[in-house]
Amino acid sequence: MMQRKRLLKLSFSLICCFTAVFLAYCFTELRNLRPRQIVSKIIGSTTVETQVVPTVEMQIANYGSQTRERLQNQFRSINKTYPPKEVALVAIKDTKELQVYARNNRSAFYYVCTYPILGASGILGPKLKEGDRQVPEGIYKLTLEPNTPYHLALRLNYPNEKDWTRAKADGRESPGSDILIHGNTCSIGCLAMGDIVAEDLFVLVHDTVPQTSKLVIAPVDFRNREAPRLDAPPTWLPELYDEIKEALSEFPRPGKN
Repeated sequence: MMQRKRLLKLSFSLICCFTAVFLAYCFTELRNLRPRQIVSKIIGSTTVETQVVPTVEMQIANYGSQTRERLQNQFRSINKTYPPKEVALVAIKDTKELQVYARNNRSAFYYVCTYPILGASGILGPKLKEGDRQVPEGIYKLTLEPNTPYHLALRLNYPNEKDWTRAKADGRESPGSDILIHGNTCSIGCLAMGDIVAEDLFVLVHDTVPQTSKLVIAPVDFRNREAPRLDAPPTWLPELYDEIKEALSEFPRPGKN
């Protein structure tokens, strides 16, 4: 009888020790997980996948080194030092070109290079509403967008304040949103540049001081062409095109540095 009691006590002690170790392990594992991951661990679901949301820092760690080597070579070819202090982009819709400009310490912009736009839907003319497949036209601010199904991206602040003002004057309630310059080769309402160029643009903007960039999107290059004739253009279109012309005057034409 005494021996049986000792065995029971020993078994109970072993069970308690095992339980304590197991709970400590679980606590350590769960403490390092995000809420969605914790739910997946607890319910033992095979359908809930652990997802890591990419950050700017993660994408720079993945692509920064190799991309900077390409960019340094590009800037070296025009006798400029990388990185510049500021970057600006000019998109010309009719020729499907994205021109890159840079400058240092508020000096004049100089031309860096031109990338082909591989995918852009719609026709010449501004974007007016959600689902019209149009690429916007105007002057925008670009910010880094690390989390996109199209590799890497820069996000436009479309619709900006002027877009909203014009939309409200027209009675338009949904001028569209979620416009990017991104990787891949196809797009609806955005500019698709291919994955390698998307890496170049992402790292280039990241390495500038403000980590934001100016973007001008024009239907044609107003530095050497007149505005296109559009069917039933909005009444405010001449004003918009004058703003774009003024913005383009800040940048030399390619090859005119």
